[in-house]
Amino acid sequence: MSASYDATAQTKVDDPSTTQTTISPITGKPIVTRPLASSTSSLDSAVEASHSAYLSWRKVPLKERMAVIEKGIKHLSARSSELAPELTEQMGRPIRYGNAEFSTFEDRGMWLLNQAEKALGDEQVGSDRPDGFRRIVRRAPVGVCLLVGAWNFPYMIQVNALIPALLAGNSVLLKPSPQTPLVAERIQESFEAAGLPKDLIQTLHLTPSQMDNLVGHPKIPFVSFTGSVANGKRVEKTAAEAAEKYGSFKMVGLELGGKDAAYVRADCDPAYAAENVVDGAFFNSGQSCCAVERVYVHESIFDKVVEEVVKTVKAYKLGDPHEQETTLGPVISLRSAANIREHIKEAVSHGARALIDESEFPEAKEGTTYVAPQVMVDVDHSMKVMSEETFGPVVGIMKVKSDEEAVKMINDSPYGLTCSVWTKDESAFNEIVDEIDTGTVFMNRCDYLEPSLPWTGVKESGRGISLSRYGFDAVTRAKSIHVRIP
Repeated sequence: MSASYDATAQTKVDDPSTTQTTISPITGKPIVTRPLASSTSSLDSAVEASHSAYLSWRKVPLKERMAVIEKGIKHLSARSSELAPELTEQMGRPIRYGNAEFSTFEDRGMWLLNQAEKALGDEQVGSDRPDGFRRIVRRAPVGVCLLVGAWNFPYMIQVNALIPALLAGNSVLLKPSPQTPLVAERIQESFEAAGLPKDLIQTLHLTPSQMDNLVGHPKIPFVSFTGSVANGKRVEKTAAEAAEKYGSFKMVGLELGGKDAAYVRADCDPAYAAENVVDGAFFNSGQSCCAVERVYVHESIFDKVVEEVVKTVKAYKLGDPHEQETTLGPVISLRSAANIREHIKEAVSHGARALIDESEFPEAKEGTTYVAPQVMVDVDHSMKVMSEETFGPVVGIMKVKSDEEAVKMINDSPYGLTCSVWTKDESAFNEIVDEIDTGTVFMNRCDYLEPSLPWTGVKESGRGISLSRYGFDAVTRAKSIHVRIP
């Protein structure tokens, strides 16, 4: 297994100069082999072709760009029955959830499309000042955008920056996760079939050193990266070194890790909270940057919430993701499975209790990618299961006495992506929402990206914004136009 910008991927580089092979998390067998970029000069050629395509595309009127991009979105979405099975094979999510990946791609893409004219149109400012001047703020495209995707929700993640970048008049280089290499190729196929000019989207399969070369390339002004904190820091460092070398600064968007918390207040219905929190913790086998990984419950309803959580988790069906009844598939790799099991064992060795008997999930076996879902109590923040990103079907639950204690526990983390508060009292929610150090705070919802709201993190969860009208700011620059009327 190679070192990678996608540390959890179960991928091997057969020959670092030639190919990469993706290993199925379902069977452990090779399923896709793709050629890697052949040389630095070939990467330079790809960037030059992308830059030339951008110079032409930015001159195309916005309405015409919108028409082509809408066709591309619809074309990809219409292929869901074809593409969902191959996605399951690459990353192991149960097939019953496959179509949702593509419907969400379409929903987010169309929302962003419908915002384009407002987000990208000229803004007249100071028009009430009769001083002979006209002032305009214009959103100008930045050029070549490098979008580095992740494997866990690969189409849904890619759409967040892809659509604004193209709408704004930029070109795009897609670097997919080596675990889901076909995703970028399918996106490119669909948009080119819809009429997108050649080279506006290019798919590149890269070694880590080739990735560094692109991140630092002087003709790539914007990099969007989704992945681990360690590799996010690598991107940031490489971009900073490029600024020193070439004398120009890059814009870098980083969507990194999470250890997202849920807080269940005393006034919440335990069954309602349990059902929703469990879904937020275990969907996609817990492999989501904004999955609920730690839960704080008011002491007055703690036992009842834990009881409901355990009951809900026991209803999951772990097994072959090709089967419609399966609700929990394998995790992405043997490495990831071993890490998840290590977090559980470490917590138990320090006094935590695991409430799910693994014998109820016979498909879960040591040395495989099939991991039983687990609920843990008697946990604390000294344990990895409550402090480090587990990225698997495990959740720890702690008892708290007050809102103040809950907020303290929520903020006691190096991460800050999302937090959910479960309560019937909106005024109580509003009293604590500004005290919570995360990019998103939910009330009675979790593990969800709303396209009209900025997707952003704080602390080690990253920086920058995707989605919402503000997501267009990442792939454009403000250009001031100051006109004097004689």
